[in-house]
Amino acid sequence: MTNEPKKAGPAPRSEITLAESEIDAIVNGQHGDPFAVLGVQSAGKGLAARCFIEGAETVEAFTLAGKSAGVLERLHPEGFFAGKLRVRKRQPIRYHASNSGGDWWVTDAYSFGPVLGPMDDYYIGEGTHLRLFDKFGAHPMTHEGVEGVHFAVWAPNARRVSVVGDFNAWDGRRHTMRLRRDIGVWEIFIPEVAVGLHYKFEILDANGTRLPLKADPYGRASELRPATASIVAADMNHDWGDADHRAYWSNVDARRQPISIYEVHAGSWKRHEDGSFLTWDELADELIPYVVKMGFTHIEFLPISEHPYDPSWGYQTVGLYAPTARFGPPEGFARFVDGAHRAGISVLIDWVPAHFPVDEHGLAKFDGTSLYEHADPRQGFHPDWNTAIYNFGRREVRSFLVNNALFWSEKYHIDGLRVDAVASMLYLDYSRKAGEWIPNQFGGRENLEAVNFLQETNKAVYGSHPGTITIAEESTSWPQVSAPVHEGGLGFGFKWNMGFMHDTLQYMSHEPIHRQYHHNEMTFGLLYAFSENYVLPLSHDEVVHGKGSLIGKMSGDGWQKFANLRAYYAFMWGYPGKKLLFMGQEFAQGAEWSEERSLDWWQTDIAQHKGMQDLVADLNRNYRTKPALHARDCEGEGFEWMLADESQSSVFAWIRKAPGENPVAVISNFTPMPRYDYRVPLPHAGTWKEIVNTDSSGYGGSGVGNFGQVTATEDSRGISAQMTLPPLATLWLEFEPAE
Repeated sequence: MTNEPKKAGPAPRSEITLAESEIDAIVNGQHGDPFAVLGVQSAGKGLAARCFIEGAETVEAFTLAGKSAGVLERLHPEGFFAGKLRVRKRQPIRYHASNSGGDWWVTDAYSFGPVLGPMDDYYIGEGTHLRLFDKFGAHPMTHEGVEGVHFAVWAPNARRVSVVGDFNAWDGRRHTMRLRRDIGVWEIFIPEVAVGLHYKFEILDANGTRLPLKADPYGRASELRPATASIVAADMNHDWGDADHRAYWSNVDARRQPISIYEVHAGSWKRHEDGSFLTWDELADELIPYVVKMGFTHIEFLPISEHPYDPSWGYQTVGLYAPTARFGPPEGFARFVDGAHRAGISVLIDWVPAHFPVDEHGLAKFDGTSLYEHADPRQGFHPDWNTAIYNFGRREVRSFLVNNALFWSEKYHIDGLRVDAVASMLYLDYSRKAGEWIPNQFGGRENLEAVNFLQETNKAVYGSHPGTITIAEESTSWPQVSAPVHEGGLGFGFKWNMGFMHDTLQYMSHEPIHRQYHHNEMTFGLLYAFSENYVLPLSHDEVVHGKGSLIGKMSGDGWQKFANLRAYYAFMWGYPGKKLLFMGQEFAQGAEWSEERSLDWWQTDIAQHKGMQDLVADLNRNYRTKPALHARDCEGEGFEWMLADESQSSVFAWIRKAPGENPVAVISNFTPMPRYDYRVPLPHAGTWKEIVNTDSSGYGGSGVGNFGQVTATEDSRGISAQMTLPPLATLWLEFEPAE
């Protein structure tokens, strides 16, 4: 008799195989929980392996070290195998498969444990996970000693979700995912999947119906339209050189900094001669130096996330986490942002959390239900754009969007988000008639869930990324858009001043002889100019859809149009508020903008257009270098009227000022009549140097002016200067204290 332990006998075949119905479900791609039966499983006192390898006739299991672990038996002619393993503990397994055509190796995805953990479940379920972009989507990694890609997607109402792609012949039976039931998230680690491969999610709805293949909501790269697959992207490993830029903006009050924004549609700023797009690297080589030369402080891109339809300009996005493939790989965009930062230029992007298109590969009916959108069209369908509206009341949807806002700052060092269509989010009855909308719980029209979402987003952005700003495109009188959340505001840093744009462009369209009757269109904005932190936008919306160009909106003959626009630009740059100008308007492009072609750069060789370009550069330079013009843009103490009621002469004059800085007077004459010896009140006696005169012959004007300066004196009427006001022109005069 010996003391040797008894060897375990072979597990009964019943413990190794499966019921025929379960095998059929695996083979037919209908099994909802393949991790419960495939991979390494307990079999009596030992372990067994089960796998589905389509087309295989023989399969032998091996450890990762290359040691044979057992030959499996084929239990279904399609390629379902099972067999006892000669290993003592659970571990990843590789299979050597063969058929009459040859042999190949397969590393078993079902032999790996999960990647997401219980803390992920907790924070995802709570809706407070602020790094979902590191958990969801496709992430290359080494897991349990093997390189591969982890995939995760939220689809709580699906019967089955599979990853399909180049690596599995787009066969949804091969990589069915594991469901984390408490949070409705499906995940799988697929070994040996490489960066650059294409993939989508194949989803069976609750009834077992196969849906159109879905692109990854968290995908970081995608195919070039019209193709729609997501692409496995490498982790961003760009060697950033913008620490000084980011540190600067993290330690200043953006309201008191010069912010002059050049709004750009990346696909039409400039193109190759054959009409093809510039890449991000090519844009960096040309756009960044141009913006520096023109004196702008910020570039704002129309949406650059992936979108299927060019004429949407990016505003109907289906890939919020993927820079569009139109301009090259995602790394190119990172290089662009870094290059801009190294040149002292900040980069903003348009962000679209208000709605999304209903393309079948996108978010609409994602798991067969209204998952990201409201099911009721009175809440979930946007009549203006034929798009779906996010369900802001659902914590998983809020988390998806809040994380996206953080993602662009985290991964691409974006300096800010201009949030599109905020008004459409705030009002339940936006663009709807009576009976077409559902009131809130108090019977009102305010979308309280959207308010909460916007506040949550702004708190997350400003709390996680100091120096990043958010700007609301909000066209109504909603209060406290740019007030802090803790004071009851929405929490944005800035708000577009749509009223300024509308009123002042309306004024400029009037013939000068009629402007005296519309004087208030230029003065009214000062009644509310400091109620929010404003950006003054002359945006793309003003030069499309038959609206013509800005130069085309000006009244008068050809010369007067240019004079009017020059005067208007200087009026705006001297007006309190940050500045925004859409590309092409800095040189007064004559044609309406089209996304289908490059700007008309040939016009910059024409004197009048070149003069406009030079003026905008000079306005930016003075605005940027003279704190009186920017340091109190958002505060009433930085502005003082000198002449507000000169309607008969259509003259306006005010002072811009900041503590400890030389004040600047802004004087506009919006008639074609030069005005000589015109009395303008000024706050200080002495010399006021002419730093801008839009009628300068160098800009294409008539050359009327004050020989570089005026002298203010004091008499019984107070301090003033008698000066010449050029026709259709704006002057900037800076006070020069006596030595």
